Amino acid sequence: MNNTNHKRFTKILVPIDGSANSMKAIEYGIDIAQAYVCEVVALHVLYSQSGFAFHSETVTGTVTTSSLEDLNTEAKQEAEKWFGEVHKLGEKSNIKVKTEVVLTVISIVEAILSYAEKERIDLIVVGSKGRSGWKKLIQGSVASGILTYAHCPVLIVK
Repeated sequence: MNNTNHKRFTKILVPIDGSANSMKAIEYGIDIAQAYVCEVVALHVLYSQSGFAFHSETVTGTVTTSSLEDLNTEAKQEAEKWFGEVHKLGEKSNIKVKTEVVLTVISIVEAILSYAEKERIDLIVVGSKGRSGWKKLIQGSVASGILTYAHCPVLIVK
């Protein structure tokens, strides 16, 4: 491939869900960022829909505004643990990794793709298999949906 025709990556998006494959994906994303001297964004998507949300702390098991807020807080705290690991990986490679959490009530795939378009992402690096909880909430594979509908190149990491 001729270097003059080669696309230059400036922003790489890596969806993170705490799975081993998403952590492998961030390693790849950081390696690519070193080669291209570009920005990496680690994104965690919280899926929350009142019809599916359940919080064990509510007496009746019903969904309340406060129980949804508690679920979101717990999920964000869990994501912060992963983001701590992500920042350490970035520091080892002298790559600054921006971390973000977004909430969606539609689909994880759509949230990732909307973020990628809005933020002008040049490359999405995603793990081939996420956490089993995702599969219970949506039909199909997140990686497959991203690959099918992304506006930019997608690297799927096994």
